[in-house]
Amino acid sequence: MVALAYTVAFEGVTARPVEVQCAVTPGTPAFSIVGLPDKAVSEARDRVRSALTSMAIALPSKRITVNLSPADLPKEGSHFDLPIALGLLAALNIIPEDAVQGIVALGELSLDGGLIPVIGALPAAMAAAEDDRALLCPRASGPEAAWVGACQVIGAASLSDVVRHFTGQSPLAPSEPGEVLRAPPGRDLRDVRGQERAKRALEIAAAGRHHLLMVGTPGSGKSMLAARLPTILPNLSAVEALETSMIHSLAGLLDQGGISRTRPFREPHHTASMAAIVGGGRGAKPGEISLAHNGVLFLDEFPEFPRTVLETLRQPIETGEVMVARANAHVKYPCRFMLVAAANPCKCGYLPDPARACSRAPGCGEDYMGRISGPLMDRFDLRVDVPPVAFSDLDLPESGDSSADVAARVEGARQIQSERYADAPGVRVNSDAEGKLLDAHAAPDDEGRALLLNAAERFGLSARGYHRVLRVARTIADLDGEPLVRRPHIAEALSYRLMGVKDV
Repeated sequence: MVALAYTVAFEGVTARPVEVQCAVTPGTPAFSIVGLPDKAVSEARDRVRSALTSMAIALPSKRITVNLSPADLPKEGSHFDLPIALGLLAALNIIPEDAVQGIVALGELSLDGGLIPVIGALPAAMAAAEDDRALLCPRASGPEAAWVGACQVIGAASLSDVVRHFTGQSPLAPSEPGEVLRAPPGRDLRDVRGQERAKRALEIAAAGRHHLLMVGTPGSGKSMLAARLPTILPNLSAVEALETSMIHSLAGLLDQGGISRTRPFREPHHTASMAAIVGGGRGAKPGEISLAHNGVLFLDEFPEFPRTVLETLRQPIETGEVMVARANAHVKYPCRFMLVAAANPCKCGYLPDPARACSRAPGCGEDYMGRISGPLMDRFDLRVDVPPVAFSDLDLPESGDSSADVAARVEGARQIQSERYADAPGVRVNSDAEGKLLDAHAAPDDEGRALLLNAAERFGLSARGYHRVLRVARTIADLDGEPLVRRPHIAEALSYRLMGVKDV
């Protein structure tokens, strides 16, 4: 007899359906799993056997063959335990086969029959909804999967609970979505003394999701400013929260099934490998740029990152997605993030200070910042100097706008952009606009156009740089509530674009 059960295999954030075919036939007693299983899947037979034994269910002295179809799709992970067990129970007529075929199952089995939570419950629930099936998963994974809302999610604590559910002895209640996680009270932007220009750049970057580079001496406040960026960013929309949570689900980062509406803020160390930043490793897992999807990727000590790692950021910044290509896997992840980088002006960090700079100035600064290639530097919309703060300013009372005030302006600008691009697929903020859409909404007035053309010719702006200035100017106009991009908006955008550019 051949019984069928259903589960999924993960390719990036996509959960591909897998049919679990379980056959119990006469022959030499054996238990084999075929269909490109990895080591964890192959070991499922021992976990399933032990779990059934704990329930006083003995496997027959027959040949048991489990085929995971399609057979040419690699199967990885321990979540295949539960569907294999269900297929086997259905083949032994212990649970109804038609009931098993109406669900998608995933979960790891312990030796005593308990169900252990696994990663990927959220994308699995999406796949189950598309196939018009319910999802059966470990109880701890239920609140996470229930966020999909388009399919019934059943969470079970053990395999015996599953058997009692399918035999009608003790039906399981559907899982409820987990709580919306609230971010702890953040630091306030007013904690940073001085640095008003850098704060303004931070506000513009947050309003339009523009990439920002801060350059300054050690201790001038670059990391302090970046740490306060999450306090001025708007909450994730429902669609964005689901997109981000699917990636975090695959990475096992969702806490007790709760979904956060706070935008992710990732800050990897400069010793991180290419696989850690871009994605890869065993199973081509998402990297930091994908974990920062719809949020912020902060790279402190930017020039200290390996050159090969920095250069891999160029394409994802432009396309908003990354293809992790390995010998046995080609996986695509979304990665629309805001890149915020901080750097010292030179190796010692005190190039602007004549009293403290090393004897190799200015060559040391050119060599150090030269680690950032021209094409990568060209992708920063905003570049700002963060000078050291005078000691006398540190004793002054708090000044400037609070994070709440700045966040309100950012939220207003984001709302304007949301309405503007409502009919443009894939465009949510000004940094996404291009082509005719950019021409239609970011065309400056005559004075602004003249200023931009003059600056582009005088300073040799690239075509990319020209359009990025327009996007930033459009965001500045949105913050001012102006429907038209004017000369002052272009001038301010150029002032950030041309930081450190020599007059040619």
